[in-house]
Amino acid sequence: MNLQDLFSLKGKTAIVTGGGRGLGQQIATAYAEAGANIVICSRNLDACQAFVDALRKRGVRALAFKCDVSNPEDIQYVVDETVKELGAIDILVNNSGTSWGAPALEMPADKWDKVMDINLKAVFLFSQAVGKIMKEQRSGKIINIASIAGLGGQDPLVMDAIGYTASKGAVIAFTKDLAVKLAPYNVHVNAIAPGFFPTKMAKAILDYSGKKILERTPAGRFGSDDDMKGPALFLASAASDYVYGHVLVVDGGTTAGVQ
Repeated sequence: MNLQDLFSLKGKTAIVTGGGRGLGQQIATAYAEAGANIVICSRNLDACQAFVDALRKRGVRALAFKCDVSNPEDIQYVVDETVKELGAIDILVNNSGTSWGAPALEMPADKWDKVMDINLKAVFLFSQAVGKIMKEQRSGKIINIASIAGLGGQDPLVMDAIGYTASKGAVIAFTKDLAVKLAPYNVHVNAIAPGFFPTKMAKAILDYSGKKILERTPAGRFGSDDDMKGPALFLASAASDYVYGHVLVVDGGTTAGVQ
């Protein structure tokens, strides 16, 4: 297989949760450019549909669905309709996420539950629903979007969101465990741990501690509109066929400099 074929997604179908904006949109764009059919879902159907309309104008087969990713019925609907319309599911990116900032000892229990439902439970539910199909077809790529916040404790002057940190740490452990469970069926489960990108969800923390974050980022900048494309394509393509349970850090060197 030549290098171009290794990174091609021609004829593949990818579901990207929360793909209507931010990192999800960047990832879905990369997959579309590599030849994949694209399925976008989130609670914000308007954002998903607008992005899908733009993809279709470029000749991409694309679908948009409204979906509460913590609801098993919504997830199953997206899965069933994707298979019905496009024939298979080759790639799943669990990208939907949320956060809640509060001092650890003051974190409201209901906000903790909300963060865990979207950031962790949804990853389990969507991976379970799609994993059954991938196991049957004996191929597939599941990519979970974690965070460098899930790699260890965070300075509260930079990030004070213990629910988010805990959920992303759990996503990393979940990724490794599911990778072991599904590897015998040629299903690859890996994760990406991004650093700081100027997305809508990150705006509050960047407004709060952006200067401190840049001081701790060796690259001296936040992630760009293209920095997630290559890593996401690698893990979705045949180029990563011997990679299982890996957490690919994309953070401008932030964690490399941690002592």
